[in-house]
Amino acid sequence: MYKEYDQETLKKLQKSELMILKDFLWLCEKYHLTYFSFAGTAIGALRHKGFIPWDDDIDVCMPRRDYIKLQKAVKKEFPDRYQIMNAEVCEAYPLTTTRMMLRGTKFREVAFRDLDCELGIFLDIYPFDPVPDDEKAYKRQAFTAWFYSKLLILRCIPEPVIMGTGWKTALMRLACKGAHHMMKGLGISRRRLYCRCRRAMMRYQGQETKRLSYLCDTNRFWNTIALDDLYPLRQEPFEDVYLNFPKNIEKMLSQMWPDFMTLPPVEKRKNHHPYELEFGEAFETNTEMAGGQ
Repeated sequence: MYKEYDQETLKKLQKSELMILKDFLWLCEKYHLTYFSFAGTAIGALRHKGFIPWDDDIDVCMPRRDYIKLQKAVKKEFPDRYQIMNAEVCEAYPLTTTRMMLRGTKFREVAFRDLDCELGIFLDIYPFDPVPDDEKAYKRQAFTAWFYSKLLILRCIPEPVIMGTGWKTALMRLACKGAHHMMKGLGISRRRLYCRCRRAMMRYQGQETKRLSYLCDTNRFWNTIALDDLYPLRQEPFEDVYLNFPKNIEKMLSQMWPDFMTLPPVEKRKNHHPYELEFGEAFETNTEMAGGQ
């Protein structure tokens, strides 16, 4: 989904997200946590040395162990500045990622307009887990995690945003609504679906494998990366900081967007233009204190 911001609002939003990123980097340095960036943030770094001009979020990834440690570090170091949001904190949250959210702000996407949980301006954090070397086992794990992640979304959101027109789109919307009410009527809890999904994602945790992945994206195979393509991490400039990226980030991006260095036409651009956006009174104070101050 794409809707254009006015430039003043977009720049203010990007400034706030960059502030969150700097505090995240400070935490990673202090607690010796491994992270890397990917997706639109990586395209922005390689193509624009910062944000994609119309982009409105920052994506970072962490191995599961560091992902868990980061959440504890946020609560310890920044209890008054940031709030952690994920499905373990709020059962109504429909995703398998974690948001490091700036307190006193609001950022609620159209798809999440009716969710019963607090949503603020955020840094998106993706957990990466080991996947098996055996292709059959990998595909089985990937499908299970992906399947439960989509059921979780349907259980949390009665009417997810589905782009398009015509009878096929209408049928998909009707099917999604029906699936939501069927699961709700059968007493299938959101917590149960999330736990099933997390169990599948973490099935090979602690085992030595040659790949890591986040399996719950639109395409379950997009984010799989070989350790040889991931490490050693490399740094690229992003706005006024340097971020870690996989050693072969170009290969990872090509799995999603083969022509990622070319600007897409307007009709193919995407952002998260919010249903509700508030910067809050604490915005100016917080942006001046970024970087662990």
